[in-house]
Amino acid sequence: MIERLDDGRVGFRFRAIEVQQKIGNFYIAAIPAKELVEITYSDVRRMASEQRDVERYLGIQRPVSTRRINQIRDYLTSPDASFPTAVVLAVDERCAEFDPESGELALFAYPGEAGFDEEIPFHKIAKVLDGQHRLAGFLDKDDNYSFDFEEDGPFEINVSIFIGADLSQQATVFATVNLAQTKVNRSLVYDLEDFSKARSPYKTCHDISVALDSFGSPEADPMKNGPLFQRIKRLGVATPGRKGETITQASFVESLVTFISLQPLVDRNTLLDGRKLTRANESDLEKIPFRNMFLDGLDLDIAEIVNNYFSAVRRKWPDSWNNPHRQGNILPKTNAFKAFMKFLKEDVYKDAVGGRYGEIPT
Repeated sequence: MIERLDDGRVGFRFRAIEVQQKIGNFYIAAIPAKELVEITYSDVRRMASEQRDVERYLGIQRPVSTRRINQIRDYLTSPDASFPTAVVLAVDERCAEFDPESGELALFAYPGEAGFDEEIPFHKIAKVLDGQHRLAGFLDKDDNYSFDFEEDGPFEINVSIFIGADLSQQATVFATVNLAQTKVNRSLVYDLEDFSKARSPYKTCHDISVALDSFGSPEADPMKNGPLFQRIKRLGVATPGRKGETITQASFVESLVTFISLQPLVDRNTLLDGRKLTRANESDLEKIPFRNMFLDGLDLDIAEIVNNYFSAVRRKWPDSWNNPHRQGNILPKTNAFKAFMKFLKEDVYKDAVGGRYGEIPT
């Protein structure tokens, strides 16, 4: 529960837990996203236009990713949106007060003292050491709230708050959480779609990748197996006992999903809400040719089209296709796969079916 201060200071108080570690004490708590954006507003906006103190200290520049912010903004519309990891904040000691008896932490603006130091206004109370993009996702390009707190209900964010940390300590925390963390493999993310019960563009593309990767037998004549048999790295890394994997599942899914949806995450959220997706008209089908097949549940037809297409590629260049590890041979690898898929979407499929989208070329 968060309460506005009633003692003349501009700020609020909330329950917090004090944590003791080698770097010193810090506090963990849950703060409503709206209030959190308000006290970090200056820092979140500044990342789009200038280098922040911590970055300048470390001698780095982290450009804002508009694409990442837009992805988060779309994600926030989903019924299962969550930010389970903490947003990390640094707060000046003049703007914070912890009461160990009540377990409450108060954050407030600092009015400053004439001739001694400058004021710290409400929107500059906290610096964001990790989580700027997540917080920026709650704002639109005009700095208005893009998240409807009235209709979509409360959205709390767990935070770790360092009070009175000097710039060196802030830089240590920043570097630890931003520069040294291991990124999650995108192929693993898509493989987790296997556990999803809800239908979505990503899940369909994952299911098709699994089907085509399994279409064959190790004992069979290679030319009688599917062209993508055991070619796809399910988790983005080589599968023990297999030697011919040259395409990551992430590349497969991200290439195929463009045939189905212009906004796959938005479509996923719509389906999770139990609403229907809009069918593609003739003009739309030139951009997303498998859209209506997906809406009609014809996933196997989509898989057959992709299988037939790469069977034709294999017949055209059998030596290159069947020797994926030969030096200088790019044909069976990820970059060539992406190029082939782009060619299929923009030229081949439309010509092969004469504009009759939904048909399966041999």
